Amino acid sequence: MTAITLAEAKEKLGELIDRVAQGETVEILRDGQPVAQLAPPRSKKQPIDFEMLKAIREKMPPQSEDAGTFMRRFRDDERY
Repeated sequence: MTAITLAEAKEKLGELIDRVAQGETVEILRDGQPVAQLAPPRSKKQPIDFEMLKAIREKMPPQSEDAGTFMRRFRDDERY
C-alpha cells in the first residue's frame, strides 16, 4: 500500500485513480496520520442461482408448523 500526503493527493488525483484502477490501494495522510484510503471496488456480487436455491429447498424436510406459529412459540419461550 502506498501512502501519500493530502497535498500530493490533491495534485495527483488522476494519477492516483489510475493506480487504484490497476488494483493498488493508496492511503492518504494528513499531518502524518492516515485519514482516507483509496481502494479498488470489491468484486461484484454473483447473481443468485434460483434453480440451485429451489433444489436445496426441495431437499429440506417439511416443517411441522408454519413460520408464524414457530415464531410465537419461540418468542413466548424466551420471555420466561
